[in-house]
Amino acid sequence: MAHTVAVIVGSLRKESFSLKIAKAFAKIAPPSLKLEIVTLHGLSFFNQDLEATPPADWVTFRETIQKSDAVLFVTPEYNRSISGVLKNAIDVGSRPYGKSSFNGKPCGIVSNSPGAIGGMGAAMHLKSILPGISGPIMQQPEIYLNGVGDAFDDKGNLTKEALEKVLKDYIAAFAAWIERLKT
Repeated sequence: MAHTVAVIVGSLRKESFSLKIAKAFAKIAPPSLKLEIVTLHGLSFFNQDLEATPPADWVTFRETIQKSDAVLFVTPEYNRSISGVLKNAIDVGSRPYGKSSFNGKPCGIVSNSPGAIGGMGAAMHLKSILPGISGPIMQQPEIYLNGVGDAFDDKGNLTKEALEKVLKDYIAAFAAWIERLKT
């Protein structure tokens, strides 16, 4: 039976590299994983005042995470951190207090950038946010994808062979790690 992985895309941009990377992962994932790409379009801002009767989009997002066996964050770097929409999604999913939808879910972090550092600041920020509200975070291999600006064709297909190898190696390691944790 395949493990379901919620792949949370940390960018709203229609042609975002994060979305393209998430779709590439879905194409190359081993049969032991079923990747469900989760975009954050339409997820309203977290406001604790609404928690008594949470908006339908919060409930849907939380249920998606709860039904998954693991979570893979694919994020760009915004000002040495994660995007506001990703932080909002984490806030929505981690509430109500003590009932985080991420709790116990193995997590992976994939950051990316067209620049040289590969979104390392975003990945490090996620590593500081997730403990306490999620399950274990895969530590090795780490993946900071740099130079992704020319990795896809005009249809969004991955064309950079070196990047494809890195993605295949990572998703295989993630699958093996989930399997070890789930058995």
